[in-house]
Amino acid sequence: MQKYIRFTVFASGMVTLAAELSASRLLGGFFGDSNLVWASIIGLILIYLAAGYLIGGQWADRSPHSTTMYRILAWGAFTLGAIPFVSQPVLRTAAAAFDSLQLGPLLGSFVGVLILFSLPITLLGTISPFAIRLSLKDTHHSGNVAGTLYAISTAGSFVGTFLPVLLLVPLIGTMRTFLVFSLFLVCVALIGLKLSADWRAALPYAWMPALLILAFIWGVGPLKKSRGQIYETESAYNYIQVVQYDEYRYLRLNDGQGVHSVYHPTTLYYHGPWEHFLVGPLFNAPPYPPENVKRIAVVGLAAGTIARQATAVYGDIPIDGYEIDPKIVDVGRKYFDMNMPNLNVHIQDGRWGLAHSPNKYTIIAVDAYRPPYIPWHMTTREFFLAAYNHLAEDGVLTINVGSTPGDRRLVNGLATTLATIFPSVHIMDIPNTFNTMIYATRQPTRVRNLAANLMLLYPRSDIDPLLLTVSQNTLVNLMPGYETTTVFTDDKAPIEWIVNDMVVHFVLSGETEILR
Repeated sequence: MQKYIRFTVFASGMVTLAAELSASRLLGGFFGDSNLVWASIIGLILIYLAAGYLIGGQWADRSPHSTTMYRILAWGAFTLGAIPFVSQPVLRTAAAAFDSLQLGPLLGSFVGVLILFSLPITLLGTISPFAIRLSLKDTHHSGNVAGTLYAISTAGSFVGTFLPVLLLVPLIGTMRTFLVFSLFLVCVALIGLKLSADWRAALPYAWMPALLILAFIWGVGPLKKSRGQIYETESAYNYIQVVQYDEYRYLRLNDGQGVHSVYHPTTLYYHGPWEHFLVGPLFNAPPYPPENVKRIAVVGLAAGTIARQATAVYGDIPIDGYEIDPKIVDVGRKYFDMNMPNLNVHIQDGRWGLAHSPNKYTIIAVDAYRPPYIPWHMTTREFFLAAYNHLAEDGVLTINVGSTPGDRRLVNGLATTLATIFPSVHIMDIPNTFNTMIYATRQPTRVRNLAANLMLLYPRSDIDPLLLTVSQNTLVNLMPGYETTTVFTDDKAPIEWIVNDMVVHFVLSGETEILR
């Protein structure tokens, strides 16, 4: 029996951490995956576990029987499996609230879902102190017993850290992942009841695995039911959603605030940041014909909007697209016509991929920022230096970064950092959006270069109108400069602090995002 108690501790530790990781995915699809969300999940899970440890120790002293422990385990496991179903109406309320940024329902839904975890996690937290009490034969070996069981629990937690993210969530989805771990732990509890007494002790709980199996087979339906939704899936990195309004398709990730790619079968101008990446080379000294653009890198390829536009404007030149999420690439090919023969897709982290690329680029487009999802390692001087070293002599690094009304700290910090490497930095705000484009050129450049090159393009009949439109728009909306602030480095880049403060102030202001 002692060996099975140790296995129970391993299983409980595994499922507890798996529940925490699965909770982040469950909430991430509706509230985002920022460190604010993570902090809330981790903090409350720790509080629930602390309560479980305290209650479990007292409970074990009052009823030091393995049957008691396994009954508690059965209920903890089953209530964990119930979370996907109980949370569905709450999360759909959150999805609707996030679409319109209604603060009250949004926060209420977030707190409500986190409270749902209180019962199962607290019950699971009672298992370790129970197991220690049941395993103690004498006080002379209490330290060894406690240390062994905590080590076994930690080993289980290690396994539970990787199973949901790397295997189960991408394979069967978040909802069924909860059911798998719940079913597994219920079975552990029933076998424990049988070993502690007999099958008659387990029989009153036999309905639990049967109900969980039926729930797994039946499923829980789509995570979201957003207006215009035509597809959704989950990957190891994101909740992925495709929505369509009229003939326009939009790629939305996680909470759905912000559009990461757009597709229309006959239109390439979307009044957003994607097409503005193409303007960068025209800051070079005139005359600068589009034929000089030889190769492009897109860091944050998503579903390929930039690549499609660049192919239309600059022809079938090689484009290297870096995208860390393979499922987004699949969605791009299926729903966004990301099938250009000149596009080379690299499924890897953008910083690593760019640093190891053998190529030099005329344009390096960084479209991997979206508050609050800003990979800090792509905001630092070291990253920008790697980009500089992979630019051709006439190359331009272009970044799409978000801002909020009256708060340009992120834009200023990036521009300040870029200016330590690049001789010229130009900034423009895209009208009617919260998007700002930053152009950092490898050669010293001036705004008048863009105006002169634009005038040279107008008489040419072979120039795609998209390039003329966005060049003119960029010229008109260029900012006079930026405030010199912090230089971001790999050692110190307070991106999370800046972005979290921006997001909190933005939400409290009652503003809403514009679909771009």
